Amino acid sequence: MLPPVLEIYVVWHPGDADGEGIAREIVEHFHGDAFTGLIGGAVEVFVRSAGWSESGGAPRPVPLPGSGQPNGVADARFLAVVPVLGNGMAAAVQEDQGGWALFMKDVCAGQVRHSERVGIFPVGLHRRACDGVLGGLVGKYQKIGGAIADDDPRRHQTCRDLAQSLTQMMSGVKQLKAFISHTKHESRHERANVANLITMVREVIASTRLQQFFDANELQPGSLWADELTAAAASSSAMLAVRTDLYPSREWCQREVLVAKRHGVPVIMMDAMGFREERGSFLMDHVPRVPVRRTEAGWTRADVYRSLDVLVDECLKRTLWARQEELARSNSKLDVAWWAPHAPEPLTLVHWLSSQKNFGSWRDGDRQLRILHPDPALGADEKEVLEQILTLAGLDGRMDVMTPRQLAARGG
Repeated sequence: MLPPVLEIYVVWHPGDADGEGIAREIVEHFHGDAFTGLIGGAVEVFVRSAGWSESGGAPRPVPLPGSGQPNGVADARFLAVVPVLGNGMAAAVQEDQGGWALFMKDVCAGQVRHSERVGIFPVGLHRRACDGVLGGLVGKYQKIGGAIADDDPRRHQTCRDLAQSLTQMMSGVKQLKAFISHTKHESRHERANVANLITMVREVIASTRLQQFFDANELQPGSLWADELTAAAASSSAMLAVRTDLYPSREWCQREVLVAKRHGVPVIMMDAMGFREERGSFLMDHVPRVPVRRTEAGWTRADVYRSLDVLVDECLKRTLWARQEELARSNSKLDVAWWAPHAPEPLTLVHWLSSQKNFGSWRDGDRQLRILHPDPALGADEKEVLEQILTLAGLDGRMDVMTPRQLAARGG
C-alpha cells in the first residue's frame, strides 16, 4: 500500500441543512467510477460536521500536515478542505460556539503554513454567510461552483471546479487548458451544422474556469501554424475532440490526436456524428467518448458540459496516477517498467518502446516488461495484439500488463 496522495475534507455546520447534500455529492463523485481504477489511497473523502467532544460543538480536527497521525499513519501528500459557507457556520464562528471559530482558524493557518500541500475551496451556500468573522477567515479563497445554469447543475459545477482546482494544486499548473480539435468541413449528407456546434463548445468552455486553445483565435498571422498546432496539442492539459462526420479522415485532426496521445495528454472524444463516417481511424479510439445529441432546437448544451466533466476528471486522474508513480519509485518490489496513464494500445506501446534507452536489456535478458495502468483492464484479445507487437520487437512472452486490482490480487 502506498501513502495517501489526496484527502478531501468537506466541512459543514449541522444548522445548514443543505450542507449534508453537498457533502454527499462530493463523496459520491470522488469515490465514483472515474477514480476507482487507481491504486488505493489515491483520493479519499471525509466529512466533518457533528461535534467531536460535545453535541453542537466543533467537529473533529482536520489532520493537517505535521499534526501527527495516530498509529503511525502517513500524512496525505495533498489535503483539500471544502467548507460549506452557510448561515449556521457563520453564526457559530461569529459567536465562537463550541470552538467553531478555533476550528476554522486552525484550518486557515494550516493552509498558510503548508500552502503547497493544503488548499481551501469554499462552497457558498448563503449569500450573507461571509459578512462577519467567517468572511474574514475564508473570504480570500475563491469559491467553487456558483453561477448555476439550467443545463449545468450545481453538483456538476461544484465537482468539476473542485477537480480542476485539485489538479492545478497538485500539478503546479495555473489553469487547465482544453485544446479544441475539430474540422470546419461537413459531409454532403451532414445536416448537423458543425459550425454551430463548435461555437457552442467554445461558449460553454468560456462559461467555466477552463482555458481553451482554438486555432482560429490562437494562431497569429505569419506564425508557423503547423508547428504551433503540434506544440499546443502536446502541451495542453487535455484535448476535446469534436468528432463530426469528416473528423476522422482529416489529416490534421489525426495528427493532433496522435501527438496528444504520444505526450500523455488525455483525449476526450465528443461524439457528434451527423450522418455516417466513411472510415474511422484507429488513432482516435481507446479514449473516453461522450455523445452529443441533437434535438429540433439544436445541439444539447448539457452534453457539452458533461464532456467537460469527463475531461477535468481525466486530468485529475492522470495527475493522481503520476503522484502515485513518484511514491512507488521507492518501492523496488513493484518493478514497473511503464506506468501507463491509460490502458496501452498499439500507438502508445510502440511510442513508449521506441523511447526506451534500455530496450536492449529487456530483449537480451530475462527481465519481464511489467506495464501498470489504471482500470478498466484490457480484454484478452487486446492483450494478444500487444503481445504480437512485442514478439515482432524480439520480446516474445515478456509482457506483463496489469491494473492495480490485478496487482493486488497477486499480493503485490
